[in-house]
Parts: sequence; C-alpha cells; structure tokens
Amino acid sequence: METKDIKIRDPYVLVHEGQYFLYGTRSETAFFGQAYGFDVYVSCDLKNWEGPFEVFHRPDNFWSRKSYWAPEVYFYGEQFYMFATFADEKKGLGTAVLISDSPMGPFHLWSDGYATPKNWRCLDGTLHIAKDGTPYMVFCHEWRQIHDGTICAIEMSKDLKKSIGEPWKLFSASQAEPFVKKYFFRNYITDGPFLIRTQDGVLHMLWSTSAKTGYVEAVAHSDTNELLGNWTIEDKPIYDHDGGHGMIFEDLSGRYWLVLHYPNTFGKEHPRFMELEYNENGHFAVIEKP
Repeated sequence: METKDIKIRDPYVLVHEGQYFLYGTRSETAFFGQAYGFDVYVSCDLKNWEGPFEVFHRPDNFWSRKSYWAPEVYFYGEQFYMFATFADEKKGLGTAVLISDSPMGPFHLWSDGYATPKNWRCLDGTLHIAKDGTPYMVFCHEWRQIHDGTICAIEMSKDLKKSIGEPWKLFSASQAEPFVKKYFFRNYITDGPFLIRTQDGVLHMLWSTSAKTGYVEAVAHSDTNELLGNWTIEDKPIYDHDGGHGMIFEDLSGRYWLVLHYPNTFGKEHPRFMELEYNENGHFAVIEKP
C-alpha cells in the first residue's frame, strides 16, 4: 500500500527497531457514526506500507462509542503507551492512556478514564518527558467550551496511569497573530500539540489552528526551552495550506520529517510526508512544499 492510499487523520509515527509505525484517526468514523478502534501501518521506507492492523478494538461496555481521535504511541519504560482522545456518553471529551507490550497492540485501557481534567473538554494529549525525566501531558482545552482554545500542560505519574496536580495554560490560539482566523465568528481553535527537542536543546511545539489560508501547522517556542516559560508563536506557519495535526520525527538516517494529514477534508485526507531542514537559527523549514 502506498501512502496516498491510507485514509487517516492526525498521523503519528513511532520509529522502533528499524521500522516505522504509523497511527492515526480512522477517517470514516472521525466525525460521524460509532467508532470502533485504531489501526497501525508498518513500513521500512516511508513509502510502502503494510496494514492496516487493528491495535485497539472497542471492548464490550466501553464508556466511549464515538470520536476516537489522535492516537500517539510511545515506547516508555519497556512498555508501549497510547495517548488517545475519546468522547464519553455524557458529552465529555478527553485523552485517556492505553498500554500494550507491542507497538502492534493489542492496547487496553490503562488510565481510569480520562487523564486530562475530567470537568474540561480536552483533546489531543501528547506525552512530553522533561530533562529531569518527569512526564507531562500537553493537550488542548477545546474551543467549544472556552471559545479561545488553549494549549495546556499537566504532570503525569511516573507510570503514566494518571495526571498529578493542576493543569496550567501555555498559550491561547488567539495569540497566533498575524495568521490566525476566527472560527464561526467568535472562536479560536487549538489542535494537535506535539513537542520535540533538537540536539541543540531547543524545545519546539507543533500545533494546528484555523488560519486565513485554511487549516495550518504552526510552531511555538518557550523562552526557557521547558514547558514552564513564556511561549511565543512563530509569525508564519510551517505549513499553511489545508493540512495539519502533524508531528516531527527523525528517520533511520537521522533526517527530520514532518507528517500531517492533507487535505483537511472529510473522506479525502491522507498522511503527507515532507522532509525538513533545521537551520542555525533554531527553526524548522519544509525543504520542498507539495
């Protein structure tokens, strides 16, 4: 199977033992009808893929039946952990943690329901390990609840089973001037945070929003290169044409790649891979835009 034939949103790549494991939101159940699980595709070259292989299937009497979004899988402490978003039966939304012995699954629920604040509508939780080894989850507080969506962080327990303490805000979507655009007159969107620290110590955050050119992939930085700091958003998106909810990874040769879904159109989206260059000023740039 070629990349163009894969129909997922919110792509995420785990590089493990010489292979690429691609996870994402099933396009056909992203917004309509009941959802049943998540899949993985496996490749050795980022061009040809085997799959889909189901890694999570909804158990009987599971508390969520829709909005299965943005699975991200990490190898942490000799286990594989999936952070994924689910909607519950009471109109709640949040990120839960699942666990498996293999990147191929099967994954089963590890956290007690949501690990994000249970009285908030949250989505797109991503794992960040600080320099001192402390795990954190960075996530979106959804615009549907607060109108100006935010990116927030909360500490996680060492076993990733639950969150600890109080969340705090890193920044709001409306700070993304000059390119951010209101959504339905009064709202600003935050989607898909992802963090990567480069070898020079710089901490980069990808995130997506609605802009004047459509759905875009933006970048933010902290003045301390840690979660605790003053966050600013780069003046221009790294990708600015109808694609987003991406992440950055290093391939088996040490090159950086951006993967995101494109176009941002229900039923037509697929992963798009773009090689990146990292310049001496500490910024990523797409080498060649499609």
